[in-house]
Amino acid sequence: MSAVLKPAIELRPMTETDLPAVMAIENSIYPFPWTQGNFRDSLAAGYSCWIYARNGEVIGYAVLMLAADEAHLLNLSIAAACQKQGCGSLLLRRLCEVARGHGARLIFLEVRPSNVAALRLYERHGFQKAGTRRDYYPARLGREDALILCLPL
Repeated sequence: MSAVLKPAIELRPMTETDLPAVMAIENSIYPFPWTQGNFRDSLAAGYSCWIYARNGEVIGYAVLMLAADEAHLLNLSIAAACQKQGCGSLLLRRLCEVARGHGARLIFLEVRPSNVAALRLYERHGFQKAGTRRDYYPARLGREDALILCLPL
């Protein structure tokens, strides 16, 4: 009888050495990706930056800004081949734990209305629309609004 091996899942703080893997994912899934400088600045600013690895391979990451009693989710991304497998949910739950642990009472984020998969993820976790930022994101034909979502922790 053969044993079924479960994948080794690791959620750990991001470091500079993770940036090549992060950038490979970022550039492959977004038409307007963050730059390596955005991630470096987040690390330098002391933001809560996380890596999601499976069997030693980086498959996702997140950046969370913590301030006073609020948290702002700046980036949560999962490699295309690993999406729709619960990875985003696992990472989002971990970020909420981190935010609570730092005394945050609310977590905010912006998301493109066209990013239906992300909207569904956030709605499943209880996020609600708090507002709209007009012309927030670059888009192929001009600009796209951002929906501001909020979750009480």
